[in-house]
Amino acid sequence: MSLATLNTFSIYWILLALILVPIQLKIIAPYGRHVSNKWGLMIDNKLGWVLMEIVSPVMFLYFLLSNQYLNLPTLLIAGLWLIHYFNRSLIFPFRIKTKGKKMPLMIAASAIFFNGINAGLNGYYLGNFGTGYTIEWLFDSRFIIGCSLFLTGAMINIQSDNILLLLRKPGEEGYKIPKGGLFKYISCPNHFGEIIEWIGFAILCWNLPALSFVIWTVANLIPRALAHHQWYQQNFANYPIERKAILPFIV
Repeated sequence: MSLATLNTFSIYWILLALILVPIQLKIIAPYGRHVSNKWGLMIDNKLGWVLMEIVSPVMFLYFLLSNQYLNLPTLLIAGLWLIHYFNRSLIFPFRIKTKGKKMPLMIAASAIFFNGINAGLNGYYLGNFGTGYTIEWLFDSRFIIGCSLFLTGAMINIQSDNILLLLRKPGEEGYKIPKGGLFKYISCPNHFGEIIEWIGFAILCWNLPALSFVIWTVANLIPRALAHHQWYQQNFANYPIERKAILPFIV
């Protein structure tokens, strides 16, 4: 595949993400606190998380390693992607304190498709056109700013996940109002952190596949955060009224 073809596909992929935003604002993906058994066959929640996240590092590596030449900038960029998804696919799911919780297989399957395309696009770009990242790229302002944003977003995401995971004591079920960190300002700092991560990734990579991924991330996570925020307000009478959904002081 030529770079022009890859970029064209990325543009169409971006357009699809934008087209689906109104749908995602109206239809809440039925997993987690919004779970519903009306979407067909249900599978174990942790198994679903592993299946839908593990495809990303696998597809990314497959296309990345299709090129035998790998330079230092490419390896560093790949490392950021792989570390994130190692946590999401093989660490985070087994830290979730849920017992007997299910998710629709359809949701896992759609996430596998979404993650597979995004990982394929980014892995293919790095594996076939990553030689354009020379050592000088490591000192480019885009790389430095992008890495700083990625690491900042990752810290916010992990800290927020830790707060959520520690809300339940062993054997406890149900939900509580999370406190601490950026939960003081927004209902979903874990999503906010992930968005910051991939904005940083798009900047440090400076290519269309990376841009398409951050647009898909925003298109998925903002509607999800708005739904979470509304759920908190409906289920907790004492929910902090000053807290926004995903952007501090704004939304």
